Amino acid sequence: MKAAVYYETGPPDVFRYEDVPDPVCGPGSVLIDIAAISIEGGDVGNRSRGPLATEPHIVGYQCAGTIREVGESVTDRTPGQRVVAVNFFGSHAEMIAVPWQTTWILPDNVTTEQGACIPVAYGTAHACLFTFGGLKSDESVLIQGGAGGVGIAAVQMAKRVGATTLATASSDAKLERLRSEFGLDHGINYAQVELVEEARRLTNGRGVDLAVDSVGSTLLGSIESLAYRGRCITVGDMGQGRRPLDPGVLMERNLTLTGVFLGAELMLGDGHAVVESIINDVARGDLRVVVDRKFPLSDAAAAHAHIESRQAFGRVLLIP
Repeated sequence: MKAAVYYETGPPDVFRYEDVPDPVCGPGSVLIDIAAISIEGGDVGNRSRGPLATEPHIVGYQCAGTIREVGESVTDRTPGQRVVAVNFFGSHAEMIAVPWQTTWILPDNVTTEQGACIPVAYGTAHACLFTFGGLKSDESVLIQGGAGGVGIAAVQMAKRVGATTLATASSDAKLERLRSEFGLDHGINYAQVELVEEARRLTNGRGVDLAVDSVGSTLLGSIESLAYRGRCITVGDMGQGRRPLDPGVLMERNLTLTGVFLGAELMLGDGHAVVESIINDVARGDLRVVVDRKFPLSDAAAAHAHIESRQAFGRVLLIP
């Protein structure tokens, strides 16, 4: 099969489009013909500085396609079913073999490309807002990186429960789309205004009840934007690194900082059932998936560069 691989970490041009051995469908696994690959923030980070679990390495957490083969002892999946799959790596390819438990069947009215975008971004947003963030209808939430996959999902989910939403983005055009298409209450262009001052101004000086930070370098600003007894969720790192944090900033106003990793929730919590519910929400039209651009798998370098340019609104896909 063909795959986008690299032999060392670095900028997007480390990618090579090469022939690699086909994956083997072992016991308890399913072999998937991949039709769409959603590039996650972690994929970009792993390509730039992460460990190489294989050599050459095929990066990628998430993809969707059609089951070609099921392994021994698999009874809940059959060849021909369309599924979305999550794995630690291996999505940037034409095929992938994964444990069947890390797949979700896609309903007829969810396209394969939509399905490829759901588990990581929407599962992460739900975990940050509700499982660990405890967001309520009468509260306010600051969503860092509002135009990204997690951000767009979080804005929709927070609005569904009646919370007041604030989100950051790098341009007024992105913020206007969040307002007009998803009902965002307050947009903050971090290139033009100071985050903490603006967040407090928009909340009449009080601060927000919850902050969801998937950027990393903005974590201190997220914490300083909180109201008394506010909660901050840190999830992911867009590559600039988290700044050193003095725990004293939490003690001053009895704040709470929680780290979230969706992978642990999928394995140890109720994350799998939550993602299945979200897929059904998309099928009913209660949640929307936004695809910014699609690139051929052979152009993985260009796709990763587009994400790093911060021009994207929504998900960037690779198509084998």
